[in-house]
Amino acid sequence: MQVRILSVADVNRYIKRIISSDAILHSLRVQGEISNYKLHSSGHMYFSIKDNASKLSCIMFKNNASKIKFDVSNGMKVTLKGYVSVYERDGQYQLYVSNIEPVGLGSLHLAYQQLKERLEKEGLFDKDKKKKLPYIPTSVGIVTSQTGAAIRDVISVIKRRFPKANIVIFPALVQGIDAGISIVNAIELANIYQKIDVLVITRGGGSIEELWAFNEEIVARAIFDSQVPIVSAVGHETDYTIADFVADLRAPTPSVAAELVVPDIEKINEQLESFYKRTVLAMKSRLREKSVLLDHVKNSYFFKYPYANVNDKRQTIDLLEDKLIKSFKRKLSTDKNNLINKGDRLNSLSPLSVLARGYSYLEKDYAIVKTVSNINKGDLITATVSDGKLHCKVMDVKKEVLA
Repeated sequence: MQVRILSVADVNRYIKRIISSDAILHSLRVQGEISNYKLHSSGHMYFSIKDNASKLSCIMFKNNASKIKFDVSNGMKVTLKGYVSVYERDGQYQLYVSNIEPVGLGSLHLAYQQLKERLEKEGLFDKDKKKKLPYIPTSVGIVTSQTGAAIRDVISVIKRRFPKANIVIFPALVQGIDAGISIVNAIELANIYQKIDVLVITRGGGSIEELWAFNEEIVARAIFDSQVPIVSAVGHETDYTIADFVADLRAPTPSVAAELVVPDIEKINEQLESFYKRTVLAMKSRLREKSVLLDHVKNSYFFKYPYANVNDKRQTIDLLEDKLIKSFKRKLSTDKNNLINKGDRLNSLSPLSVLARGYSYLEKDYAIVKTVSNINKGDLITATVSDGKLHCKVMDVKKEVLA
């Protein structure tokens, strides 16, 4: 009997056919810990699942991986659903995963916690980034389903509390796979509209799956980026979505949201009436005070005899004028005498005064002669006396020491 020789591909293909025909391996659930996790640029997930005794290679294609709401990571304990088959090229059998469920928390709860923690670290929940709601909005926008009960509640409360407010509906899906992007589009449209003072995002209660659109990251970032203040009112009082944390204000129900965004017109009228009464009372009190002050002025001496006070001031001016003139004359006389005395002293020190007493001084080449050492016989010198100059020629020089 001749033994058939198989190619490697034939062997791998045969093994694959055997494994694929096994009922257990065709659809099974496996629980273990994820390791060697890698998200490929193609969108496919590659990882292993292991326990204390063994390890199994796994792959999850993009069409299934894109449906996973939470972030997969190494060390996560999960239950995998899928089938075992052979990758013929490498002869490697692996688990082809169609769904991943975290052990403990459900996948949506885990995704909720992961996104909440990440956005909180980024600062999307910070109180100092919350926008203030206008006290009296002229226009209120509502993002919700046109057919739900929430829209009826919000409109009813707004019309009852503040009928003058303009209400603009921005229809959106609030449940289902396309709800997230629908809500984002409605928020962006409300911002483009530019006539909205405050925006209410709302829907009625439901399960976590039904409310999931309000836990999507794109919705959270659209709320954070909105220039219009946003009030979130999703579900019942006990329901908290990611949108509630990011919004500028969270309301437990749609009706409460309507009460928060518009004031009560009756209370405003009461406040205006009270303000009017206080203003009138204040004005009357002020008028009484001014009336008393006016009577006091009218009865004052100055008001009754205005010229008497003027005459008193005129007399005071005359007295001050006389004092000023006298003081000026005294100052002028003192300054004149001081000037004369200084002039006399200056004249007494003047060389001309000395010359008038019979003295003279000599110059040679326009320089004062202070000693005979600078004069030689035959030098021409000039002698200055009180009434003129003498041009002289030195006949002899004799130096003497005067006692």
